Amino acid sequence: MQFSRMVLGVMLAGAVAGGWTAMDSAKTHHKKTKAAAEATDTDPNLWLSDIHGAKAVAWAKEQTDKTLAKLKSDPNYQRDYDSLLKILNANDRIAMGNLDHGDVFNFWQDAQHVRGLWRKTTIADYAKPDPKWDVLLDVDALDKTEGKPWVFQGADCAPGFKRCLLRLSPGGSDASVVREYDPVAKKFFADGFTLAVAKSDATYVDADTILFGTDFGPGTMTKSSYPRIVKIWHRGQPISAARTVYEAKDTDIAARPVVFRGPYGTIALIERGVTFFTNEFFYVMPDGTTMKLPLPLGADVKGVTDGNLIFTLRNAWTPEGGKEIPQGSLVAFPVKPFVMQKMLPVYHVLYTPDAHSTIEDVSPGRDAVYAAIFHNVMGTIHEFRPAKDGAWSDVKLKMPEGGSTHIVSTNDWGPQAYFSFESFLKPVSIFAYDGKNDPKEIKSEPARFDAGKMVSEQFWATSKDGTKIPYFYIHPKNLKGPAPTILYSYGGFELSLEPWYWNDGHRPIAPYDPWFSKGGAIVVANIRGGGEFGPAWHQAAMKEKHQHAFDDFEAVAADIAHRGFAAPKQIGIVGASNGGLLVSTTMVQRPDLIGAVVCQRPLIDMLRYTQFGAGASWVDEYGDPAIPAERAYIAKYSPYENLKAGVKYPPVLFITETSDDRVTPIWARMMAAKMEKMGGQDVMFYESPEGGHGPGSTHAEEAEYWALSYTYLGQKLGLTGTGAPKSAAH
Repeated sequence: MQFSRMVLGVMLAGAVAGGWTAMDSAKTHHKKTKAAAEATDTDPNLWLSDIHGAKAVAWAKEQTDKTLAKLKSDPNYQRDYDSLLKILNANDRIAMGNLDHGDVFNFWQDAQHVRGLWRKTTIADYAKPDPKWDVLLDVDALDKTEGKPWVFQGADCAPGFKRCLLRLSPGGSDASVVREYDPVAKKFFADGFTLAVAKSDATYVDADTILFGTDFGPGTMTKSSYPRIVKIWHRGQPISAARTVYEAKDTDIAARPVVFRGPYGTIALIERGVTFFTNEFFYVMPDGTTMKLPLPLGADVKGVTDGNLIFTLRNAWTPEGGKEIPQGSLVAFPVKPFVMQKMLPVYHVLYTPDAHSTIEDVSPGRDAVYAAIFHNVMGTIHEFRPAKDGAWSDVKLKMPEGGSTHIVSTNDWGPQAYFSFESFLKPVSIFAYDGKNDPKEIKSEPARFDAGKMVSEQFWATSKDGTKIPYFYIHPKNLKGPAPTILYSYGGFELSLEPWYWNDGHRPIAPYDPWFSKGGAIVVANIRGGGEFGPAWHQAAMKEKHQHAFDDFEAVAADIAHRGFAAPKQIGIVGASNGGLLVSTTMVQRPDLIGAVVCQRPLIDMLRYTQFGAGASWVDEYGDPAIPAERAYIAKYSPYENLKAGVKYPPVLFITETSDDRVTPIWARMMAAKMEKMGGQDVMFYESPEGGHGPGSTHAEEAEYWALSYTYLGQKLGLTGTGAPKSAAH
């Protein structure tokens, strides 16, 4: 789940000194929240909300041990785990590169470096089959030296590349530390900028100045658990001398610094998250004051090209004195003339998608803006270049068709850009673009399975209100008749599910050996709530309309059965985070449609979701259960409250992480406990100690996460092992 698509996934934070004390403070916060909730709430399972409490942790461990004993004793588990880990650690994977000046940066994990290497090479060397990498930081060595389980979450480097702010999380949570690092000497500065463990943001304005927001003490964080105060801190000053630049309300989502640098200079902004999907932007002037920019609340800022601030629109907008700009449009705003020369604001519309299209990725570079534009969930790459007269060109670049195109990286200081292409059957390829010639393929990942034995097809189901819902059906070519099928979707926060080569552990990963080779199929549903057809597709399932996402998912399940792809008892639904809410709600609403459920790091109890983790930040998506009218429609679908005695629900495996400080493990624990107490339900539970809001911090953890999922679904849906399932006729 993301705030303005930039904030929640990777949060900056502070120093090693005092870090664990700050983590203890976070635990205390959860205990206080739990105590406050219990003061007026008599739910018998609420004691499990004491995330790090001895009793709750013991319960989670006991349940986890039982689950591991059952699933790991299945011979398929070890085979699947070994297969997944081999692919995750394969040295012939593509090292995805981030362009900066003349270098390419990459973070790499493998069997020898389970925590990972932060490294760089030159642009010229990156194009070679075997680049020579300069290792900047060995996280495994750091963990060993300091005796702490650091998870690398990125770096922000100052101009000149002599200092970098490194983000390191204890156990993979959103809360992390920032430590200033010397990438040349490859050591931490003893007197560098540091912040204690918290959900924080920090970025350089220049080599000796940072803008940052963190937990400054009581009253300095929003109700959503993010910083509301941004300060400017000059080198040599104590943190107490840092001056406040901007202060948001405690009811806002967050306030955060955003700094862009290029040949045009430095553009420093403050982003105020009013709600999860609405923002205000303030220009930080040289004297430290701020100027509000004339952007609509629904603007999603992507970066800067040639002094133009580039953004997309979540809603249609009419600038003062101008014409309406349609929803979903890509827009350029010459920000420096407006701020420095006091000129009237001007807006250039670069592209407006149609009803079946969306602008998925946008990455401004030095000379052009690049956008991945999808139509009916298939991608293209467009290049938009500014001319001296204010006009912009639009050129569709030559890329493969029939899959997903994405912007990997663009160079703020040069003409280079990297794009990618992949599909369910074609491995990822990287294309280098020099700004003049057609993009050139420079890297391609080896095939992990024989695509000639597989088929990927697109179908459309009809939802309850008549809306057509696209979905992909991926299966062995010789599969005939109903077969065990994984149905996967997400359905929220404008997150799109385009074709991928099974290489992202947040989604079903590397399924050929554990699933396809045994005769199983996978369906990926593009339901409302996602961004596949732009902001309107997302907004069609927000708040009081969230039932549409469940209706769409159920319609796809019914369509699978109607077409004979799988009998209902052969359909296993999988979802994580908001997708965990999706599958748990579907399990409760339509137990007849499905045969098994894997519910990963889920959001479930929607009448209490705002009380823990980052839940308060999502009221713009779901509604606020503290408001009676909104509580009423949330209560109609909230899976925790709608469990009914006497109903036999499909078998379910809950997977969560103790270190998840975003959604938290509370909801999986409480739902599993409630179902177990009902009697007659087939419930399993697994909680990993680390990994944060993700499928593990290491490849081994990720392999275990998915091996457990595939093994469980194979058992429950009747996947027999090698070859076809018993129910399929070949």
